[in-house]
Amino acid sequence: MDLTAIRDQYDRQLRLGARPDGPGARVEHDGPVVRQTGPVHGWNGVLWSGLGPDDADAVIAAQIRHFTSAGRTFEWKTYGHDHPADLGARLVSAGFVPEDTETLMVRETAAPSGPEDLPDGVELREVTDAAGVALLVRVHDLAFGKDSADLGRRVLDQLADAPDTVVAVVAFHDGEPVSAARLDLPPDSDFAGLYGGGTVEEWRGRGLYRALVAYRARIAAARGYRYVQVDAADTSRPILRRLGFEALTTTTPYVYEVGAGPAA
Repeated sequence: MDLTAIRDQYDRQLRLGARPDGPGARVEHDGPVVRQTGPVHGWNGVLWSGLGPDDADAVIAAQIRHFTSAGRTFEWKTYGHDHPADLGARLVSAGFVPEDTETLMVRETAAPSGPEDLPDGVELREVTDAAGVALLVRVHDLAFGKDSADLGRRVLDQLADAPDTVVAVVAFHDGEPVSAARLDLPPDSDFAGLYGGGTVEEWRGRGLYRALVAYRARIAAARGYRYVQVDAADTSRPILRRLGFEALTTTTPYVYEVGAGPAA
């Protein structure tokens, strides 16, 4: 794969050409910035910025004013190839808090995924209603140690408004949810997104993450997507490499909490 060309294609389609990810959300081009403003429980943030050293601080301040005036905590999702090189430091100076850096990884859907190799007694089910999404949220709460209620609301919004754009999958053992993930299928894009992939502690190390990747990659291929992409944590990166994924760049979210202070 020509990774530089794929990265440029990713930027054009999913950042510069981003579409709203759910009802009540809008994507706006504000000078050198592409941002999404949505409901309180939705994803709010900056998807793309083409900044230089002379305008970066003023543009950052303008985005803070936009989102705080709407009462929205928001995320500035940066990538390792973004400019200026000190963008992260500028965001921190403006009141943003960095979260963990992940690796944007990609592979072609045509690449073999291998068998799902589920442990005995485990089955994967797609969930499409409130009860099923509540089980996905329960797994995420346990797996990631934080409240995932807003995620559940976003998935339900997608399922109600555009069900062809999301697949939510839960792994069950004896009727109990033990792992969960979702697949985003943005319209008119070559890239399907793998998100979640959380497993409760006692079920880790048994191949569930790998099985969920393979399951979702097959769906993406069947829907005509050329690539699957994932923001990979350090724990996931070795597994994904073995499944044929390659690194495009890094990505770090910077979060600005409502009430963190006015922009200068």
